[in-house]
Amino acid sequence: MLGSARVGKTAIVSRFLSNKFEESYTPTIEDFHRKLYRIRGEVHQLDILDTSGNHPFPAMRRLSFLTGDLFVVVFSMDSRESFEEAIRLREAILETKLSATQGSAKSRSKTHHSLKVPMVIVGNKCDRDIKIFLRDDWKWIDGSLNRIVTVEEAQQYCSAQDDCCVFVEVSAKGNHHVDELFYQLFVVAGLPLEMAPNHHRKVPLTFGSPTMLPPSQPKHKATLSIKRRLSDACGVVAPNVRRPSIRTDLMIMRTKTCSLGTGNENNTPGSRITLRSSEPRKTCMIQ
Repeated sequence: MLGSARVGKTAIVSRFLSNKFEESYTPTIEDFHRKLYRIRGEVHQLDILDTSGNHPFPAMRRLSFLTGDLFVVVFSMDSRESFEEAIRLREAILETKLSATQGSAKSRSKTHHSLKVPMVIVGNKCDRDIKIFLRDDWKWIDGSLNRIVTVEEAQQYCSAQDDCCVFVEVSAKGNHHVDELFYQLFVVAGLPLEMAPNHHRKVPLTFGSPTMLPPSQPKHKATLSIKRRLSDACGVVAPNVRRPSIRTDLMIMRTKTCSLGTGNENNTPGSRITLRSSEPRKTCMIQ
């Protein structure tokens, strides 16, 4: 999760994970979250890194660019500066990933536009109301009149990018299109659509370690209807998780950049590099 300060990154994460919204604002330094899914018999692990809008540690931000698989870049519809920062962040993500895999400037220029990174550009605070002082009275006016950045402008920018970059207008406060944001993210990433908030059952924290997920369905579930099979998808937010160590991040980065450099990953939306263990678990990082 990337973007300027006070654009609502943490509020969007809170809506996604727990459907809650906090009125008070607390600056984020860095928060790490994890959600586990069981979808069609496979366990998927989704790691979310909620970053600071002030970028106090440039080296750590670069490392996050390199290890992240999916990116949500947030700006505020009433702030052109935050929209311009979102554009700069997208370019920085692409350039950072490219520079880690390509040696010469010539080769970078040839492949810059072919590098596809699943990304959603998010315009938050689309329903924000404002007060204006008019003839000694406070008057409420439609929040849309305060949009410095228009929907058409943001859509036009994303349309000029590749098909892995989409725009979604949301309101974390009003819970408007937050589900759609993550649905679109998983669509462009080629991930199971059941990972979207409104496409799986929310499981209470009663199953305990190691996976906190209920037992998988029996093998004969293939004979069930499509609707029934989709209803078997479930997800749970893992409590008290910690971000992987810098050493682990560096190992992930090395694995991904080596694979990219040797051409083991094509640039199609569904193609992701994962570190596999003995467990049938697929892992991806949202930055």
